[in-house]
Amino acid sequence: MLYVIGIGPGGEAMMTTQALEAMEECEVIVGYKTYTHLVKNLVGDKEVIKTGMCKELERCQAAIELAQTGKKVALISSGDAGIYGMAGLILEMVTKQNLDVEVKLVPGMTASIAAASVLGAPLMHDFCHISLSDLLTPWDVIEKRIIAAAKADFVICFYNPRSRGREGHLAKAFELMAPFKSGNTPVGIVKEAGRRKEQKWLTTISDMDCTLVDMRSMVIVGNQSTYVKDGLMVTPRGYEV
Repeated sequence: MLYVIGIGPGGEAMMTTQALEAMEECEVIVGYKTYTHLVKNLVGDKEVIKTGMCKELERCQAAIELAQTGKKVALISSGDAGIYGMAGLILEMVTKQNLDVEVKLVPGMTASIAAASVLGAPLMHDFCHISLSDLLTPWDVIEKRIIAAAKADFVICFYNPRSRGREGHLAKAFELMAPFKSGNTPVGIVKEAGRRKEQKWLTTISDMDCTLVDMRSMVIVGNQSTYVKDGLMVTPRGYEV
C-alpha cells in the first residue's frame, strides 16, 4: 500500500486525523528532507528516506518500489498532496507504467487555507491558485493565467512566489495585475503559515514590498470588494449585513 499524504502547512495540530492515522500505520516514510523534519515527532523508529529539492521523480520511484515489496509506505507532501504535491506524479507513474500498486490519497490543509485563516477571511468568494514557479510551466503561460485571473477579479493566491532564482517573478505578477486591479486592493502575506515562526503583513497592491516574500510565503491578493478592518482581511460573499 502506498499512502500519498498531505501533512498540512507544518504543525501536527493542522494535520487531519486521517493523515495522522496513515502515518501511524506506515512502515516507511518518504519525502523531501524539510517535510520529513516537520513530522519527526511522528516518525519514531520507522525507516525514513529523504531527498533534496528537485528530486520528485526519485522520491516517487523509491516510494513505488518500496510499496511493491509489500511494505506500507507514506509519501508525504506539505499542504495537500494534490495541490502542487506528489499525488498527481504518483498517479501518472503508476497508471502509465501499468504498475500493480494500491495508492491511497490522504488530503491535507493547503497553504492558502492556512494563510487565509491567519489573515482573516480573504477567500470567501471565488479565488484561484497560481504558482509563480516556471520550472515546469513556461513563464508565458503563467503570465496569461495572471492576466486572466486579474481581469476576472478573482482573489489570487500566489504559490512559490519568490526565490533566489526567481526574484523578479512576483514583481512582474503585480505589474501584470495593475491594469485590472486597483492600487488600494488589499494584499496579505503570510510567511511560514502554521509553523513556529509564522509572520503576516497586510498591505496593498500599490505598497507591496516583494522583499518580504520568499518560498515559505503565501501571497493573497484580494478582489474589488476585499477590505481590511481591525487587522483582518475580508472578502465579502455578498450577504446583506
